[in-house]
Amino acid sequence: MSAGAEVDLVVVGGGVSGLAAAWEGVARGASVLVLEASGRAGGEIVTSPFAGGAVDEAADAFLARVPEGTQLCTELGIEGELVSPATGGAYVWTGGALRRLPSEQLLGLPTDLDALAASGILSPAGLDRVREDLKGGGPAGDAGPGRPAGDPPAGDDEAVGDLVRRHLGEEVLDRLVSPLLGGIWAADTDRLSLQVAAPQVAAVRDRVAEHGGSLVAAAAAARADQLAAAAAAGDRPVFLAPRGGMGRLVETLSERLGDRVRTGSPVTGLVAEGGRWRVEPAGVGAGAVVVATPAHATAPLVAPHAPGAAAFLRGIDHASVTLVSLAVPREAVDHPLDGSGFLVPRSSGRLLTACSWFSSKWAHHAGDGSTVLLRASAGRDGDDRQAGLDDDAVVAAVMDDLRETMGLRGAPTEVRVSRWPRSFPQPRPGHLAALAAAEADLADAAPRLAVTGAWARGVGVPACIRGGRSAARRALHIAAT
Repeated sequence: MSAGAEVDLVVVGGGVSGLAAAWEGVARGASVLVLEASGRAGGEIVTSPFAGGAVDEAADAFLARVPEGTQLCTELGIEGELVSPATGGAYVWTGGALRRLPSEQLLGLPTDLDALAASGILSPAGLDRVREDLKGGGPAGDAGPGRPAGDPPAGDDEAVGDLVRRHLGEEVLDRLVSPLLGGIWAADTDRLSLQVAAPQVAAVRDRVAEHGGSLVAAAAAARADQLAAAAAAGDRPVFLAPRGGMGRLVETLSERLGDRVRTGSPVTGLVAEGGRWRVEPAGVGAGAVVVATPAHATAPLVAPHAPGAAAFLRGIDHASVTLVSLAVPREAVDHPLDGSGFLVPRSSGRLLTACSWFSSKWAHHAGDGSTVLLRASAGRDGDDRQAGLDDDAVVAAVMDDLRETMGLRGAPTEVRVSRWPRSFPQPRPGHLAALAAAEADLADAAPRLAVTGAWARGVGVPACIRGGRSAARRALHIAAT
């Protein structure tokens, strides 16, 4: 497509959000062009050769119990390739040992105190703090023994850490909720928006009064409802991924879009011209534009048209993460690896934040069992030590942590370091209200321009697909009118 060409929709950014926006535009009969600055489409979804197979360099699955991921796979004709993890169990490193996370929990909120006690994750004092929650405080927020005043009004946002610490104490936050939920976001849960990162938990909080003021009781009721719904739906998997890795999703999507995707094409400006847009430096004209890039890249494109929205985008913090993939002989690992991996609390002080036992998690990567595939993560909000280390130093530090935590011995036979700088947006409390104001500002100032990305409403693949498709619908509908 040459300079001066005209299309209905230009999508800036070829990650999964942008590709989903383009796919939606094509489905609605629009002429579409995707402009991606890098040399490949797919953004942070990458599957590459490793240890004689192919291993994901970032996300290795998507949540199956929300529709967007499975629906897109069906539209692309790859639903028959989807597989689920071979195991759902996981561990947390605490008290100098790997301890199995109880299955009786909701995003780290305990729902069965007997199972929690048996796990050994909490100290006797930590368990007593949870028991205090079960005594409740009454629907009006009248605090019970050892409990602070009641929760904020239903629908209000707050930090995840504030809620959990108020109800359940420091140990549950540090050893359960922060490793699980903070791990998804590479976040500090004391600064992480409850509404964005854990809407399920926000809904539980808003129903605490119905359960005698107890967060544990409200979480147990919500988990029972979830289990009943899952059983009614046929007990579908929680997570899915294409057998060939998550890269198969974006590669297929890019292939189906064909020459509508142009890589190596950075966008430096959006110029409003006579009811349309000119996208520079490509010189392409468009009736509508979707910008699906990280917040810090989106802000300068939006700033000339909606300064308020640009200010919001510039204010979104990001965390950087490094993923170290390792192939090691099975005989060099003392642990039985009977789970998907383990999490490491921030309080441990370790560089390692999590380790996925990749060849245990995915049966088709198990091979003959002589080699174990591991994916070790480092980096989170407030801990950027890995960014200051070269690859050899990162690998050495991760190996030290793996020796201490899971009994890894010997040297790996293959190593790959994947760095993701500023890759995890950090929604702070009040994010959704600020996002709504920014979107209103943009809609008023530039009604044929929509923005989306993981920074908006969630880092998961289905959330990004949903955001991309929704942005395309908004931009094209307004352009058509």
